[in-house]
Amino acid sequence: MTESRLSLTGRLSLAFSTFFSILGDGGFAADVLRLKRGTIPPQAEAPAPAAAPVKPAPAPVPAPTLREAGPDAALQLLGLLQRGGRFVDFLEENIANYADADIGAAARLVHDGCRATLREHFTIRPVRDETEGTRVTIAEGFDATAIRLTGNVVGKPPFNGSISHRGWRVTDVRLPKLTQSHDAAVIAPAEVEL
Repeated sequence: MTESRLSLTGRLSLAFSTFFSILGDGGFAADVLRLKRGTIPPQAEAPAPAAAPVKPAPAPVPAPTLREAGPDAALQLLGLLQRGGRFVDFLEENIANYADADIGAAARLVHDGCRATLREHFTIRPVRDETEGTRVTIAEGFDATAIRLTGNVVGKPPFNGSISHRGWRVTDVRLPKLTQSHDAAVIAPAEVEL
């Protein structure tokens, strides 16, 4: 259908879009008023011939936004590891005077408790499924937060190398909710035996 013979639906659509354009753009409203009065200069009535398309300059890459991580979740995790595996007790203990066998036995208890705590509150999966030592090709556009290139890194991707560590990614977090009065900085309360 030609522009001079718009259907009722076409005219309604044009009327609504023009109405909202007039409300939102003062310059457009003035142009519509001049058109209604018939005062638009003749050169303004015909659209200007289309110029050759100008290739837009590439948009600058914005700098990453830095955000400060709140300490509460980290403190909560530290408290959970302390409760489940006595993690902080183990790390704060001076182990210089203990025999290796004693340290190994203590480490096994801490390991078992901390591992159970992690599995209870997090789902952790490897970043890469291949076994360590497997040769892989890292394509252009790889996620640099998930893959760290080490060794002699020169040139542009694709890169070929061997997996020295599969990496870990948390896919689910199940931390308990905290009350408003909970002090997350107390990762283990002092115990007083009566």
